[in-house]
Amino acid sequence: MMKNYNSLIWGFLLFNSIGFASCAASNVDEVVKQTEQVPQNLDKVYTINSAAELNALTLSPGDKVIMKNGDWKSQQLNFKGRGTAEKPIILVAETKGSVILTGNSNLKIEGEFLTVDGLSFKNGFSVKDDVVIFTKTSSNCRLTNTNIEDYNPTDKTVDYKWVSLYGTNNRVDHCSITGKTHQGTTLVVWLDDKANYHRIDHNYFGPRPDLGVNGGETIRIGTSTYSMNDSYTTVENNIFDKCNGEIEIISIKSGYNKILNNLFYECVGTVTFRHGNHSEVSGNYFIGNDVSNTGGVRIIGENQKVYDNYLYKIAGTSLRASISIMNAFENPALSDYWQVKNADVQRNIIANSREAFVLGAGKDAKRVVAPDGVKISGNYVLNPTTLITILDEPANLNIQNNQAEGVSLSAGFLKLGNDLQLSDGVWQRKSALRKPFWLDVPVGPEWKKDNRSFLFK
Repeated sequence: MMKNYNSLIWGFLLFNSIGFASCAASNVDEVVKQTEQVPQNLDKVYTINSAAELNALTLSPGDKVIMKNGDWKSQQLNFKGRGTAEKPIILVAETKGSVILTGNSNLKIEGEFLTVDGLSFKNGFSVKDDVVIFTKTSSNCRLTNTNIEDYNPTDKTVDYKWVSLYGTNNRVDHCSITGKTHQGTTLVVWLDDKANYHRIDHNYFGPRPDLGVNGGETIRIGTSTYSMNDSYTTVENNIFDKCNGEIEIISIKSGYNKILNNLFYECVGTVTFRHGNHSEVSGNYFIGNDVSNTGGVRIIGENQKVYDNYLYKIAGTSLRASISIMNAFENPALSDYWQVKNADVQRNIIANSREAFVLGAGKDAKRVVAPDGVKISGNYVLNPTTLITILDEPANLNIQNNQAEGVSLSAGFLKLGNDLQLSDGVWQRKSALRKPFWLDVPVGPEWKKDNRSFLFK
């Protein structure tokens, strides 16, 4: 009887032990299932009121930092982190355009896949660094929907840049950058011993007065020191509105850059291949409206391409002609004028301008080396004051299949046929009609409407 009782007790304990283990296992499985169902989203959102709060953060891919609306006076923002292509780190205004950086504020972008969105710098000036700096270690970073306006010191001889692009694969887009009245280039792409592949697109560059001295470019790509290095920077779909700082609106000082499909409206200056080789200026609109000293494209260096541009009522001559091809120094230093070799000028339309082509421009006691291998082909010239001026005839000059109207024809030019038609206010080839980009593509910040009007007078 006792043996049977003990067996019963042991059986009861074994049954409960098994049952408890089974329940425990079932509970563990349930916890695991619940854990698996919980979203593993660790992205963080920070809301800040000062640069000190930003500078103290350690940011991870996917994090977002929101700057509270208001007046941020004399704030030195250091935006650092390493995002990824799938999960960039974002610094954004609470309401785009309502974070106003004043006083001596500036911004430094340092890291990978960082995006700055919706800020506004105005009613201030920088005392130490440039206004916005992409550092040398930055890559795949972006400044977008941002305004820099009238950020000028009282002393107009003070030189600092409003945007400095170091690093690689960075982008400045849909910004408004207007009203620079002091010394220094507005935006600079800084080059070293490797290409940087930056993109500058869909920005509005507003009026800038003539400084009367060198150093007032709106964009400079490279420097004389690194001018034989390649940048591969693209500048496209931007508006340059009365950017008159100096003779060079865009100064190309490196190789393999592209200036594509931009509007230069009443700009007193030129897009200049100043140093370096193998760059391209194509599909742009130069609207001079007979404003004194408005210019087109100035060519220096080797293997430069000038295709499919529209140049209207360009009033400049010689170095500021619609297309000016320069003479060079005999033994040039990096900062001097290098010989034009193999310039390729095709399918441009030049309407109602003073001087369509100038060859050997700038010839003087030092600039004595004529261009070599200039090709001018398939261009259209309507009603110029002067079709072509030859100050020093290039070697291996090839002028062919061009058409002109309203002027005495020169060798290589035929009477204008019926290839062109007026479309959207612009003379265009019938076989390649396109709507001017600024008519239906957003340019500048989505929240800011600049006072701009582009009439063809």
